[in-house]
Amino acid sequence: MTDWQKSGWRAKPRIQMPDYTDADALHAVEARLSQYPPLVFAGEARRLKAALGAASRGEAFLLQGGDCAEAFDQFSADAIRDTFKVMLQMAMVLTHGAKVPVIKVGRMAGQFAKPRSAPTEVVDGVELPSYRGDIINDLEFTPESRIPNPDKMLRAYTQAAATLNLLRAFSTGGYADVHQVHAWTLGFTEGEKAARYRDMANRISDTLDFMKAAGIDSDNSHSLQTVDFYTSHESLLLEYEEALTRLDSTSGKWLAGSGHMIWIGDRTRQPDGAHVEFARGVQNPIGLKCGPTTTAEDLKVLMEKLNPENEAGRLTLIARFGAGNVGEHLPRLIKAVQEEGANVVWVCDPMHGNTIKSATGYKTRPFESVLREVREFFGVHKAEGTIPGGVHFEMTGQDVTECIGGMRAVSEEDLSDRYHTACDPRLNASQSLELAFLVAEELSDLRENRLAAQAV
Repeated sequence: MTDWQKSGWRAKPRIQMPDYTDADALHAVEARLSQYPPLVFAGEARRLKAALGAASRGEAFLLQGGDCAEAFDQFSADAIRDTFKVMLQMAMVLTHGAKVPVIKVGRMAGQFAKPRSAPTEVVDGVELPSYRGDIINDLEFTPESRIPNPDKMLRAYTQAAATLNLLRAFSTGGYADVHQVHAWTLGFTEGEKAARYRDMANRISDTLDFMKAAGIDSDNSHSLQTVDFYTSHESLLLEYEEALTRLDSTSGKWLAGSGHMIWIGDRTRQPDGAHVEFARGVQNPIGLKCGPTTTAEDLKVLMEKLNPENEAGRLTLIARFGAGNVGEHLPRLIKAVQEEGANVVWVCDPMHGNTIKSATGYKTRPFESVLREVREFFGVHKAEGTIPGGVHFEMTGQDVTECIGGMRAVSEEDLSDRYHTACDPRLNASQSLELAFLVAEELSDLRENRLAAQAV
């Protein structure tokens, strides 16, 4: 792409980004980051793009999940392990239902910045700038804490590098070996869904035992002992993104070295804005959040800008409409995609359109609304004859009480027990596994319908 420069976004309108008060300090941080190694590599991004291309054809399925916003003070090896473990569980459930490979992408190692609905917030009559994530400012409600600090980008990089290091060790060092399927059962996944998971794990173990008895030595199968695990985040803080952008010597294309996949949020998808300008020039797979205000015309312009070569796996459309609204908005966007003949991966984000404020004052998400939006997403694709390619959740391996409902019936009164998120409420491990079974059932039905149609 000869007309693109990694700093070209600076000439475009920018929103949802901080105004740093110390320009010299900002430039010093950018200079240091630009000398650091990239966090991911071009070959990894290309593998993910190829896998997403398969998802666009119904030959794979995307599971994307992780933190709303990664926090510095909650960073630990145990937290990374538990989220990774839940995603392995969910992927196993989905693979069992869909009978296709599941692409595992974490909202991890880069999800530090958050867009906000208002630039300021008021507490007890005091108005201060909004908290925008640990990479920018601090959650503490003081004037000093809310000043954007460029040095926080360096800490974010260090935490992202450590996270990726551990994820790669888990993915290839034996922890993700399918023979360990029973060991992935978390202590707090109790009840019917956990029993179903254990039953499924028993059947997988029996199959592996049969393979071994039949002379198929699964112990030496690399594909059963390791997984590909990718990272993703919203590409919001463009100073950080630009500093980690590198020219890939193999392809001659630019790579956003901050994560395997980056996405553009519903608030920053202006066709002539800074965020679209940055994303259009990197070779990474790009996600685009599509909310109720996304028009068909805007979507057509964005698809042309972000994927001018109509490359399979390059562009993932992440639908986030809210329960009860999918039938109104998704069909018109599907029509726009079909009119352009565009290659896209359709993904459901049932979290962001279902946020409410509880009577106790906590921001939460009713689990039933999350389930309903997933069902509506699959229902529309079934009616349209199109392919649901994945799901996108905010979730954690921790036993939090942030979303109400689910098998363990978290109530509004329970929210204060373990409400740890710095931003939006996340599904806990039990709710995540429950949701995986619902998606697996939808995928299994879809597969049976396809097979029946082929038989006719």
